[in-house]
Amino acid sequence: MNVPDHLRYSDSHEWIDPSDPSAVSMGISDHAQAELTDVVYLELPEIGRVVAKGEAIAVIESVKAANDIYAPIGGEVVEVNEALAEAPEPVNEDPYGGGWMIKIKASDSGEFESLHDAGSYREQIS
Repeated sequence: MNVPDHLRYSDSHEWIDPSDPSAVSMGISDHAQAELTDVVYLELPEIGRVVAKGEAIAVIESVKAANDIYAPIGGEVVEVNEALAEAPEPVNEDPYGGGWMIKIKASDSGEFESLHDAGSYREQIS
């Protein structure tokens, strides 16, 4: 299972890349996409939406089920990966690259520390 060391992970299997706090990229982990199997649809939030940590921010549908995606941190949605609305395959093929979903301007960068590092996330999913 691919768990990049530079990312942070939520209990509900979302990841963030904290390297640019002005626009924190997020998506679902490799583990999550493998559990869902083939993603067929994504409903992403509107740019400008303000979300709280843990709030449902998007909906993902696969051939198996529909699930909410939760904000791993609070802040304002500043960008969404519109290409995924037309073709969601990158979520399965490259969940940490082309499969990124949302960029959030963090309201409290201290929330990053409440997320799992790669080592503790690997323990959670093993």
